[in-house]
Amino acid sequence: MGTTMLGDLLDEAVLILDGAVRTDARQEAEELAARVLGVDAAGLDPRREVDGRSVRRLRELVGRRVDGVPLGHLTGRTVFAGLELLVGSGVFVPRVHSELVLAAGLAAVAETEEPTVVDLCAGSGAIGLALAHARPDARVHAVEFDPVAADFTRRNAARRAALGDTGVTVHEGEAARAGELTGLAAEADLVLANPPFMPDAADVPDEFGRYQPRQAVFGGADGLRVVRQVVEAAAELLRRGATLVVEHGHLHGATVPALLRESGRFAEVSCHPDHDGWPLYSVAARTGALPTADRG
Repeated sequence: MGTTMLGDLLDEAVLILDGAVRTDARQEAEELAARVLGVDAAGLDPRREVDGRSVRRLRELVGRRVDGVPLGHLTGRTVFAGLELLVGSGVFVPRVHSELVLAAGLAAVAETEEPTVVDLCAGSGAIGLALAHARPDARVHAVEFDPVAADFTRRNAARRAALGDTGVTVHEGEAARAGELTGLAAEADLVLANPPFMPDAADVPDEFGRYQPRQAVFGGADGLRVVRQVVEAAAELLRRGATLVVEHGHLHGATVPALLRESGRFAEVSCHPDHDGWPLYSVAARTGALPTADRG
């Protein structure tokens, strides 16, 4: 039986993955190989001989990736905004698109000292933890209702704190209870949210329809069930003039801005695109009606 070299095995994996994944097939093949061999992807040596068991294991992982299993569920890790995070089956693997939501949030509190920030629908904790990393002076709360995802949030928060990042307070419960859970009322400077926003009947790729946790992808008949909770919670959490940044995807480029305006509690509403020009998230400022005696 011939010897299998890692370089040849990687070339084979790239050929299989190319066209099946939307990202860099070579990078994904190397991530999977690193997982199998127990090394860092940067340390892979294409001249390394690979034993038969590892060959079979890598080919199995490549096949599962082609079938739609998220890369992070296969490797147990992902990178978001430069931070390595633990992920796995049962938790949503954050998309690079959400880094734009993070950037918008950071811009909103750029001039605020020691901002109080709430990350709703936190999932793995990616957005809140990345903000705490970028803003060590921030006081960050992460709210996640699913016990499996909340456990990942806690584990990632502990890992980041051990590496020297500012601690993030994790709360397990629905976004609708965020005020009660965090103890904040009209005190937050920023609310960030990446809620489930796809309609239940939407046709989505297998990665999202079969393998990502359903409760993190689908948001009711119109996709807005949890988004509405986020709007209500943000209105309670934010001080007047503070900012909400909510991800909602291309289907809601008109509906979510309209929802924010119609709530009567947000102004300066704007919708922003992703890297490909599709609607991705909206930004709004918390406002409030003036007392009757002060109205002209």
